[in-house]
Amino acid sequence: MNKVKSLVLAGLLAFAPTLAMNGPALAQDNAAVAAPAAGNEAAAADSAGNAAAPAADAAPAAKVAAPPRMKPTPGIGMPMPGEITLQKQFSPTGHTARWLHDVMLVPIITIISIFVLVLMLYVMVRFRRSANPTPSKTSHNTVIEVIWTVVPVVILLAIAVPSIGLLADQYKPAPKDALTVKVTGYQWYWGYEYPDNGIPEFVSNMLPKDKAEANGEPYLLAPDNRLVLPVGRPIKLIITGADVIHSFAVPSLWVKMDAVPGRLNEKSFTIEKPGVYYGQCSELCGARHGFMPIAIEALEPAQFDQWLLSQGGTLKAAAPAATAEAAAPAAAPAAKL
Repeated sequence: MNKVKSLVLAGLLAFAPTLAMNGPALAQDNAAVAAPAAGNEAAAADSAGNAAAPAADAAPAAKVAAPPRMKPTPGIGMPMPGEITLQKQFSPTGHTARWLHDVMLVPIITIISIFVLVLMLYVMVRFRRSANPTPSKTSHNTVIEVIWTVVPVVILLAIAVPSIGLLADQYKPAPKDALTVKVTGYQWYWGYEYPDNGIPEFVSNMLPKDKAEANGEPYLLAPDNRLVLPVGRPIKLIITGADVIHSFAVPSLWVKMDAVPGRLNEKSFTIEKPGVYYGQCSELCGARHGFMPIAIEALEPAQFDQWLLSQGGTLKAAAPAATAEAAAPAAAPAAKL
């Protein structure tokens, strides 16, 4: 028994210095760990209180309401029953194209066709066998040959000059301040995206007949989501296809461009008047090619900005202001020591 007590006492004496040295350190470490934890909890409580205070003070952002869906106007932006000429145009390029068609091509083609018809009838009657048993031996006539060479050349030049100008206008690059919209053709619907304004792609499908008629819109031309654009501002469409070749065509704005997979085609134009302008895919693209209509809703600039904000988009930033170095007056030279 005495030996056991001696061994226990010897063990206590052996570990006593270690416990004496490590005890305060362990207590200090535990206190150090507890102190930051308590501090973090207090800091978290303070930050939560600080965050809650501004949140309580700040009013929630008001959601911008979209402008009401515009009603179409018969005769504007859509084909009409019995119409045999081009649709009325609402873009500068469209006006030039319709003038070229109505004022130049149609009269010239009509006059030439009538003139050739009259000549043929005259020759058939005047030089028929019974009235002219002895045919003429004339081999050439210099005056007539000069006339029928020079006159067609003049006519072709008169047509070519405005035609080349129209062709150049149709492919003129859009200005830097133009609104950019990406148009993608799918089987069988359209997708629209506004990259400059932060609006992701949304799709446009044809409305059923009952819904189209309820909205007062022409069946087969009315989609659920329209392409909304501003009036009087240059538009730049970046057009492509996702699967097969489509064609984005709106006749009343003189807009037509193929949507080719793997290629980005560009079309620029300006809309002159608010309204709803209808179009269709104009490239055979599959079984439902005839069921992918286009509708452009042209709004006044202020209404268009309202629509952008209602869709969660942002207004395009203005040109950056001058830097502080350029705006600040030149610093006075340092005094010479």
